[in-house]
Amino acid sequence: MKKLKVEDAVGRKLAYDITEVNLDANFKGVAFYRGHFIKEKDIEHLLRLGKEYVFIEEDESGEVHENDVATAIAPLAAGENVYYSEAPMEGKVDFFAAADGIFTIDTGTVLKINRMEIPSMPTISDKYPVAAGTKVAAFRIIPLTCKNEIFEEMKKILEYPVLSVKKYRINSASIMVTGNEIYYGKIEDKFTEKLKQKLTKFGVKKINCRILPDDETLISSAVKKEAEQNGLILITGGTSVDPDDKTRLGIENAGVEFVQKGNPLQPGNNFSIGYLNDTTVCAVPAAALFYKITALDIFLPQILAEIKITKDDVVSKAIGGLCHQCKTCVYPVCSFGKGVCLN
Repeated sequence: MKKLKVEDAVGRKLAYDITEVNLDANFKGVAFYRGHFIKEKDIEHLLRLGKEYVFIEEDESGEVHENDVATAIAPLAAGENVYYSEAPMEGKVDFFAAADGIFTIDTGTVLKINRMEIPSMPTISDKYPVAAGTKVAAFRIIPLTCKNEIFEEMKKILEYPVLSVKKYRINSASIMVTGNEIYYGKIEDKFTEKLKQKLTKFGVKKINCRILPDDETLISSAVKKEAEQNGLILITGGTSVDPDDKTRLGIENAGVEFVQKGNPLQPGNNFSIGYLNDTTVCAVPAAALFYKITALDIFLPQILAEIKITKDDVVSKAIGGLCHQCKTCVYPVCSFGKGVCLN
């Protein structure tokens, strides 16, 4: 690129997008695009933008323009169910979810790209539930050009796609509420409807609901039966630490193997995730009835996308795992449950 006074740049080709910010018009965007041939009538506009000098295109061997870098990197970074801008704007491409599901990141590779300093690849949080069309990431180089060897290193690092969206796959679930007080009609069951709302939000269409007494044998038998027909079982009632709780014993007797008994998130410490063959079985504590958002809400979207939950996944949620208890809940646009990268 060559730097010229705007008056001397007439008839020359602009080497980069020039941004305009106009607060009165509530506008931020491109005033002049790369490749624009500067005209006499543009001089006043450029001067109003504070551009006494501009950079015009020249043949620069060994340097790669920001738009060319972004155009080449976008298809390397985008994976399953992710699409990107048709063309860079101001040197940047954006990435979007192509389906409802869980946005996932190869965090190690994305961090490696950003450690290079020249490229910038911000994303939304890993394991974040998204709707189709949601912007999930962006890419650009910070300077207008970069050396070709840096560009080649970026492409080498992005050997495999790093951004993807995993669709929700589980469409049938079972809700089991245990407790003699509910089974014999002494108190009203308010858990079922609340859990149904959480499931239907993510597209679960078939939901089988059952109420069982405090009998570990009946609970165990029901878990086995429901696991044969559903990809997810949510069990609530008697799932905490009281000595007379029978539900957890019934779940374990059915052969469910818990990833971890409990989790570090608050509220919802006693929410536990286990597996019986291909079915996910979750013990849901009373906190899920009392609070709007608990550990259940953090893990449920991942479970419905059939993302296997590991002990590291559970433990990583400790950082940011304490709910702020805001007067007006803005979840999921908050820090609760985002966790930390353990890579």
